[in-house]
Amino acid sequence: MSSTKVVDEIKKMTVMELAELIKTLETTFGVSAAAPVAAAPVATAAAAPAAAAAEEKNEYKVTLKEAGASKINVIKALRAVTSLALGAAKEAVENTPFVIAEAAPKEEAQKIKKELEAAGAKVELA
Repeated sequence: MSSTKVVDEIKKMTVMELAELIKTLETTFGVSAAAPVAAAPVATAAAAPAAAAAEEKNEYKVTLKEAGASKINVIKALRAVTSLALGAAKEAVENTPFVIAEAAPKEEAQKIKKELEAAGAKVELA
């Protein structure tokens, strides 16, 4: 099978199916899909606050931590801010924590968080 055919098949998958595929590939090949983390040099105490202020994050990982009491409203909100199908959104709400977006722009991440928290969910931006 060519790489183009593989990519075409992956495009047809839901988020939950992709997550399952990644886990299977990691197990089968003994690898990790997580991005490698490079060791950062140790900064002095005075330089750390200045560096933190200079580097504002542009992308955020958006994670649904808890659905809260109104799961139906959270499922509706999750479907409104993502392209998840009803079944995938329901599964995501029932299996928290669930990563909604890996590298969402700041404005989009804040919008997702606001919508889901308005529905009663707890959302974390990292």
